[in-house]
Amino acid sequence: MNGGFPSTISCLSPPQFDSGVATRITENKVLALPFAKLHGAGNDYIAIDGRDESRDWGELSRVMSELHFGAGSDGIVVVLPSDRAQVRMRIFNPDGSEAEMSGNGVRLFSKFVIDRKIATPESGKLRVETMAGIRTIEPTMVGGKMVAGRVAMGTPLLAPAEIPVDLGDTGATGDVDRVIDLPVDIGNRSIEVTCLSVGNPHAVYFPEEDVDDFPLLEIGPLVESNALFPNRINFEIANVIDRGHIKARIFERGAGETLSSGTGCSAVCVAARLHGLVDENVEISVPGGTLKLSWDGAGEVYLAGPTVEVYTGVWPD
Repeated sequence: MNGGFPSTISCLSPPQFDSGVATRITENKVLALPFAKLHGAGNDYIAIDGRDESRDWGELSRVMSELHFGAGSDGIVVVLPSDRAQVRMRIFNPDGSEAEMSGNGVRLFSKFVIDRKIATPESGKLRVETMAGIRTIEPTMVGGKMVAGRVAMGTPLLAPAEIPVDLGDTGATGDVDRVIDLPVDIGNRSIEVTCLSVGNPHAVYFPEEDVDDFPLLEIGPLVESNALFPNRINFEIANVIDRGHIKARIFERGAGETLSSGTGCSAVCVAARLHGLVDENVEISVPGGTLKLSWDGAGEVYLAGPTVEVYTGVWPD
């Protein structure tokens, strides 16, 4: 091991797999499924080539994402063929639910497919089909490997029906086209959230206290499952440091608190711009690192950050 950790971990004992391709172990009928564990600013995903697989991906994500009994992750990303883009991504949360989009997830997915030559960027860009639409990734390559990437996250959706947010019992009247400072009663606390979608739904809160002191693990699940949000919602809390810097924490729908989230940071950037608190370009510091965001107030949000492969392994099914 040369004083470090092995680059490949096998979940079979003894290891029985063949050059990184799925292999049936005939004596005990176990199908070995190769995977890679990656992270972007601490937001970690398991990547799987599912082009020749037919599985319950949600159940696999639930089992593999277990911290102590599985590989441990914030979910899985699955490679599938696409007739609309160069490749298709499906993403599943640790609770088994399928997510529409993940900014960090699609960046890590891109590293997985580019490094393995499953798909090759055209004119320096990779087009990936997601449930939220086509996303374009511009990889930064070093020595033939993707080390970072910039993602065009799409234009944020602000209308309540598009997020979605159910304003039926809130007293909102008229043609409401944005959800800014929506009061949400959580137990003995009332917070005001700004809601939007960047392929998946988000509610952003700017507390007066330091985000490090905010009871996110207590409040996060209550916001996520609040009746205002028919599809549940991701919840972010953020302190604006200055017009170019934000500190944030993230509670992801179906995952809980995570060290980072690309869509979460995108939502924080958009919400801060809607409040006039930041300029077009902003760095957002989360517990797992720093991501760079850009939004001109009208078009697409852009997200840039690192891509790291931690290890590869084989999962016995």
